Amino acid sequence: MWKWTLNNGWMGPEPANWLDVLDFALSEDLGPGDLTRSLFRESDVREGYIEAQGEGVLCGVGIAAAIFGDVGEVDVQMRDGEWCEPGDVVIGFECPVGEMLSRERTALNFLMHLSGVSTLTTEFVQAVEGTSARIVDTRKTIPGLRSLQKYAVRCGGATNHRLGLYDAAMIKDNHIQAAGSIRNAVEKLRKAIPFTAKIEVECENEAMVKEAVEAGADIVMLDNMKPDRMRSICQQYKGRMLFEASGGITLSSVRAVAESGVDLISVGALTHSARAVPLHLELVEREKPGKRR
Repeated sequence: MWKWTLNNGWMGPEPANWLDVLDFALSEDLGPGDLTRSLFRESDVREGYIEAQGEGVLCGVGIAAAIFGDVGEVDVQMRDGEWCEPGDVVIGFECPVGEMLSRERTALNFLMHLSGVSTLTTEFVQAVEGTSARIVDTRKTIPGLRSLQKYAVRCGGATNHRLGLYDAAMIKDNHIQAAGSIRNAVEKLRKAIPFTAKIEVECENEAMVKEAVEAGADIVMLDNMKPDRMRSICQQYKGRMLFEASGGITLSSVRAVAESGVDLISVGALTHSARAVPLHLELVEREKPGKRR
């Protein structure tokens, strides 16, 4: 039974299947039992806290609250989506010390990685401020962690692309080759998928864009194009569909891409190349006899 403080750390809405992912992560590390647990009695209860060692946008606080709240009491002091600085206490807890140390690495793994995703996402979002472009993620996620990584992207201020192959159709180069043409692919999909589903076509040149537009695509992905070429295409077909820029976009190049007039900029690096934000767990020192706080 999970125990919660009033502030459970989530920014909301919580990502799907996070409890299943957490249960697997704990069982993966604990196995049949932590060998160092024999150092402690169950009655040896201690206070601890997780502290930021670097700056960034937090994500994974709700998971940490669940990890320690399952075996004790938690005091969540910061929430997902908040900016942290070195020395900030993110969450405190009181529980059996053996349980605390057994769960330490799992909690930090989630916090450090997901905060890294949120932090990198925020950097991209800030880089395009003042333009009409939105930063979106991709399916380039760690298997099993997609919902959590996409949640981290939202905590960083960006927008999620499709969650999987089931909620939007993207026609890529191999689909086009197999179907014979962009028009064939779009027309076949229109007849086969729900009318509520969007169709996006990956285009490498202006001829492909023209064919996708005429075929009635909802979104056109401009793949690995220079900003000047993207600007020309966006101006030519403005208002007829959404345009997404993709392909090797970095923090140094994203501003120029955003100023081309595209609606969306997808960045795989948000989830596959984010650098972890450093955090650590510390035990609260016990009072010495005769010492008062």
